[in-house]
Amino acid sequence: MAYSSLREFVERLDHEGELIRVPFEVDPVLEISEFADRQMKSPAGGKALLFEKTKGAQFPLLINAWGSEKRMSLVLGRTVAECADEMASLMKAKPPSSFSEAMKLLGTALELRHAKPKSVGSGPCKEVVLKDDAVDLSRLPIQKCWPDDAERFFSLPMVFTTDPDTGARNVGMYRMQVIDRQTTFMHWQMHKTGARHFRRHVELGTRMPVAVCLGGDPVYTFSATAPLPDGVDEMMLAGYLRQKSVEMVKCETIPIEVPADCDFVLEGYVDPKEPLGMEGPFGDHTGYYTLPEPYPRFHITAITHRRDAIYPSTIVGRPPMEDFYLGDASVRLFLPMFKMNFPELVDMCLPAEGAFHNMVVVSIKKGFPYHAMKLMHGLWGMGQMMFTKCIVVVDADVNVRNLSEVAFRVCANVDPARDIVMTKGPADVLDHATPVMGFGSKMGIDATHKLPAERDTRPWPPIIKMDGSVKRRVDELMQHIARRT
Repeated sequence: MAYSSLREFVERLDHEGELIRVPFEVDPVLEISEFADRQMKSPAGGKALLFEKTKGAQFPLLINAWGSEKRMSLVLGRTVAECADEMASLMKAKPPSSFSEAMKLLGTALELRHAKPKSVGSGPCKEVVLKDDAVDLSRLPIQKCWPDDAERFFSLPMVFTTDPDTGARNVGMYRMQVIDRQTTFMHWQMHKTGARHFRRHVELGTRMPVAVCLGGDPVYTFSATAPLPDGVDEMMLAGYLRQKSVEMVKCETIPIEVPADCDFVLEGYVDPKEPLGMEGPFGDHTGYYTLPEPYPRFHITAITHRRDAIYPSTIVGRPPMEDFYLGDASVRLFLPMFKMNFPELVDMCLPAEGAFHNMVVVSIKKGFPYHAMKLMHGLWGMGQMMFTKCIVVVDADVNVRNLSEVAFRVCANVDPARDIVMTKGPADVLDHATPVMGFGSKMGIDATHKLPAERDTRPWPPIIKMDGSVKRRVDELMQHIARRT
């Protein structure tokens, strides 16, 4: 489903009973965070919040809009599971051998007809155009999320950059600390595509154009967080998911195209010749503050926006938070792609407690001795999985989202000397536990049942399970009891 604006999505949330409107004035400095944190830690992610009056600003603020399975389904127009099934069918597409197969393949191809973005002359994001001295970030309800944050931060910015050699577009999500009314920091970490584009501009000695979008169809925000390979356009993913091409419009002051229906567009540049500045601290998704580090400045040359714009925001911090649902949807959506490389893979989960990269639990159909260890090393070589500190591998019959069941298998099936793998590699730069920034150790835990070749001489006992016929008989008796009472 395609939304024509963030406001249309808000109306849908309201209709579905997924929105709380806050009609009185609330301060974006800390107060909104406390409201939002209580909702995010409520059962099933609580509700989205629309703050209709924000202290000192001119626009309403939406938060926790992506923070539940139901709201993610509303973003996508169908359930995450249905999206994953569609993706799996595309991955399995092969040349047809009959007319009926050709028709089925045609149907699959038509699903992709909206994937490619298309350029248009103008759009709602240009209803108000502000340049030069009219650029003033204080008009926006930018949050200061936690008490020790250095300043206010943009927390849901879609950062558009292009490869200076190929012109390939990238859309990333990098927090932005406000410096003054026309300047922010740009926190693209060393492993991110935006940072690679910046390093190339440093080599070329050329000013780097950057556009930052806020709002629009909520699927844009999801796509900006998706772990796509470098060079794959996030707006193509957005077009596929919304089943409608993303209409792109040229910026006013820089040579970059952005979605025409966004609520806000910040245009500007990063100068590679300018000294870096100290950004942070910032209360991060790790549950701890990340300390100050040097990052480049983003200079804003224009702001364009809708007349009825809504400012989207989020907070990160001690889990569970809204970002868990964005990350979980990505994992489930891209699981078919992982299965192309690892056909033994059954399911995967990034627990909220792991703050994304700290822990991944996977289940496999075990086919040979030490199969789990083969999978661990394979996953550490897959894109952002390189940041994972701990991979736990369990058997196919384990629900990877049930941490109690996973912990039982770890405690029951692991001999530490045999089943724990220690290695080293790249780490999330936000991980304060590593001895140096961006590099640390990793652990793999094989909690599967062990095959004969994996153990010494002792036999492996069967797990305790009740006989199926007895379970069915007791189910019938329980239903009979329930009817009598």
